[in-house]
Amino acid sequence: VNKYSNKMNIFTGQNLLEFADRFKTDEDCKKYLADIKWKDGFQCVKCEHKKAQIRKDFSRTCNICSHQESATSNTLFHKVKFGVRKAFFIVFEMSTSTKSLSASYVSVRFGVTEKTARLFMLKIREAMESSGNNPMTGIVHVDEFVLGGREKDKIGRSYNAKKKKAITAIELTQDGKVKRMYAMRIEDFSASSLQYIFVNHISRQAKVITDKWRGYRPIAKAYNITQIQSNGGMNFKALHTMIHQVKSWIRTTYSWVSDFNINRYFNEFCFRINRSQTKATIFNNLITKMVEKDNIEQKHFICN
Repeated sequence: VNKYSNKMNIFTGQNLLEFADRFKTDEDCKKYLADIKWKDGFQCVKCEHKKAQIRKDFSRTCNICSHQESATSNTLFHKVKFGVRKAFFIVFEMSTSTKSLSASYVSVRFGVTEKTARLFMLKIREAMESSGNNPMTGIVHVDEFVLGGREKDKIGRSYNAKKKKAITAIELTQDGKVKRMYAMRIEDFSASSLQYIFVNHISRQAKVITDKWRGYRPIAKAYNITQIQSNGGMNFKALHTMIHQVKSWIRTTYSWVSDFNINRYFNEFCFRINRSQTKATIFNNLITKMVEKDNIEQKHFICN
């Protein structure tokens, strides 16, 4: 049961016509944001008073100091330049699409500049970041990979400085299917870099399986790690399938992604994978995360 189901009528499903019918105006969207933002009641950011008047646009005006706060302020919708309804449609498309969307596609589809589309999409990807509150348990496979194409006559780890290095972990179901996945950029293949995916996403109780790479040995002091031969990837079939998918997805959709933003693109890919069983509430889940995250100013993004 969604935590807002008793207080608000959350949008469920992936039907675009139903979505368009539910959110006909900016005001419809602002009400939805306000219901999430003040689900536990209003508290003035200036004087901390807890009572307010509700305006027509669903902003709140404090009864004591008269400070007015909009439904979008201090969220990732803060000062959105192209209207909240259009922003909702972009969030809906990014959360429910099975393919990745480029900024040029969103620019044409929603009538905004490519730079504006790219900036807002980066904010959405920021919200797609895992909270880290539910580490993976059970059987977890871990491996590293590089982004940037293959080198001739070279198999396995690449030490080419131009290539982006990354690590991924998947949690498997009893029948070997992918239950959850996380990926993140790493500086190198040393234990000090590899450890972060363990700390952020893997429970100490998990049964972790890696290949024979020596970088995992120091981490095995804190985690239950079994190291086996990769056998050309045959012993890590599901993991290597996911690595192939994320690499292909980035390569076919983006001509170039900076090191600065690569984790945000991983966020997007993993967000959809990890919610494939809860697609009905994926839009509400993402909107909620965008409301709960503080606004990020443009200077904190490199727009690619």
